Amino acid sequence: MTQQGVLWDMDGVLVDTGEFHYQSWTAVLPDYGIEFSREFFRDTFGMNNTGILSLLLGEELTPELLDEIGERKEQWFREVIQGQARPLPGVLDWLQRLKEAGFRQGVASSAPPANIDTLVDGLGLRDYFGVRVSGVDLPGKPEPTLFLKAARLLNVPPERCVVVEDAVAGVEAAKRAGMKCIAVTTTNPAEALEAADIVVERLDALAADAFRRLAAGGEPALSNQTHQGG
Repeated sequence: MTQQGVLWDMDGVLVDTGEFHYQSWTAVLPDYGIEFSREFFRDTFGMNNTGILSLLLGEELTPELLDEIGERKEQWFREVIQGQARPLPGVLDWLQRLKEAGFRQGVASSAPPANIDTLVDGLGLRDYFGVRVSGVDLPGKPEPTLFLKAARLLNVPPERCVVVEDAVAGVEAAKRAGMKCIAVTTTNPAEALEAADIVVERLDALAADAFRRLAAGGEPALSNQTHQGG
């Protein structure tokens, strides 16, 4: 049987880090005279720093300024998240069940490698993931590059991969990669994520065979709390 895979976004999927990221941006950006609203944060959550800062600064963003702001923001984030991260409901159960079922699993996140390592190791999840791929130096979501790279490293065909996401840009990236997608409403309302194959409030609300059916190319089995997207 063709190998099957699950690609996990990290922020808002494995762990709810949204407020910590928002605090990090609002701690750093005022030093550069840059306004940053919750609405803009919500609209760009899931994008890498290059994409976010490009939208904020446009042509004023130089590589030097990008590196400076991005590094300060991520250092602030890693300091404030230390010891505060907790896996979201259903994460630990699904990681173990998928491992026992033989799925190849990877982290595919827009975050820098140091953030991925901080959170994965802090949560004790390293052994579940065959690869941990950062999109910091790749074209940002909604480009599919990050997910395609993770699938290639896991040696799983894109059509046999299920992406777990919480961001609109991430759902679009998964679909453009030719993958199935389960979206969690950690960061966005269900209607904003309707392009996903399944939209669910919490991962522990998923039907027991949801990953297997999606990875096999079948229609998802829906729980009472789950919405099927287009």
